[in-house]
Amino acid sequence: MNRLRLLPAIVSLFLLTACIPKLSSNTEVTQDLKETAQAETTIIPSRQLSENYYRTLIPYKESSTRGLVVSNLNTKYDMKEVENGLMRLSQREFDTSNYYFQEGQYLSASTVKNWLARPNQTSKEAPNEQGLNPSSLDAKTNTEMDPIVKAEKAPIYLSHIVEQNYLTKTDDNKVKLGGVSIGLALNSIYYYQKEQYGEFYEEPIEQAQLEKAGKAIAEEIITRLRARPELADVPILVGLFRQEAKNSIVPGTYFSYAVSSAGSNNAGSWEGINERYVTFPMSSPDEKYREINKEFQNFKQDVDTYFSNFTSVFGTGFYRNDGIQSLEIEIPIQFYGTAELIGFTQYLTGVMLNTLPKDLAITVSITSVNGPEALIKKEPSNDEPFVHIYE
Repeated sequence: MNRLRLLPAIVSLFLLTACIPKLSSNTEVTQDLKETAQAETTIIPSRQLSENYYRTLIPYKESSTRGLVVSNLNTKYDMKEVENGLMRLSQREFDTSNYYFQEGQYLSASTVKNWLARPNQTSKEAPNEQGLNPSSLDAKTNTEMDPIVKAEKAPIYLSHIVEQNYLTKTDDNKVKLGGVSIGLALNSIYYYQKEQYGEFYEEPIEQAQLEKAGKAIAEEIITRLRARPELADVPILVGLFRQEAKNSIVPGTYFSYAVSSAGSNNAGSWEGINERYVTFPMSSPDEKYREINKEFQNFKQDVDTYFSNFTSVFGTGFYRNDGIQSLEIEIPIQFYGTAELIGFTQYLTGVMLNTLPKDLAITVSITSVNGPEALIKKEPSNDEPFVHIYE
């Protein structure tokens, strides 16, 4: 029998969080503050949710650039994945058992804004020597390019920079910086206007062009970071993230990364990443999506037979190396009765177990205009899902 848990609230298990145990079971250490001779006491939580999650130092330190992601990226899906994907990528270099996560503390908001700019916007403005995107000025005439020419020859490639810090514990009961991860969010489409306040146009950026520009930007960023004494001798991982279009309902993904070894001024060798998010159901899926698409359609059909007032049932599958890793399903509903919701959730749990793969991580979210209504979550290693109905 499936577990049906009625709780006042549920604590979401995001990648950065961990259950906070009693402080007596934690480890107190000292951390040297960046660019100062001061040190402060910090706490390493004793518990770790699993090897997939980093422990986070207490008190939690926010990055000064965290708010920029909202204005710099196109969709809420990219905002989440550019950070979570970088953390997932970082696990290849900084294992979760020996490293602790901290939001980026070395790139200020003003630095990131300067780096995201063009070297100069118009001939009347002073050059921004820190700008990493192409200049908008014609090299011969030093005048602003025509918008169409600019879109073809000098689009904005870099839209956002994410920094993550990974710390290690030393023998003298301290924590120190053990590595830095940098995520470069790159535009797959350049949006521009031919005239001020005019209509927006789109110029797709070819993958080869985007990758070449991204790698060049990465090399320059590594050079700048190495110029800082506190970052001169730690590994620096750089990932290239392809941002999706503004109307996309799935996030982009990281497609390449490199690790600059401690003390090196270059990115090192680049390694491709084969990850992708896809939506279900598909009308004409490729062979690699056909089986799971059929199973999802069977799931959707069974859901539709229970109630006829659904607006949609859709899923997002995460693929790595052409194999599906997880499936998230969203079901918006229009009814509100508690008994009705419990009955539907019980029915839905059975449908999920009968129609969808049992060796797959699956999350089903039931929502209404009032917000989240119920959550069903199943891990590949468990036959019995966790079921929660929000009160």
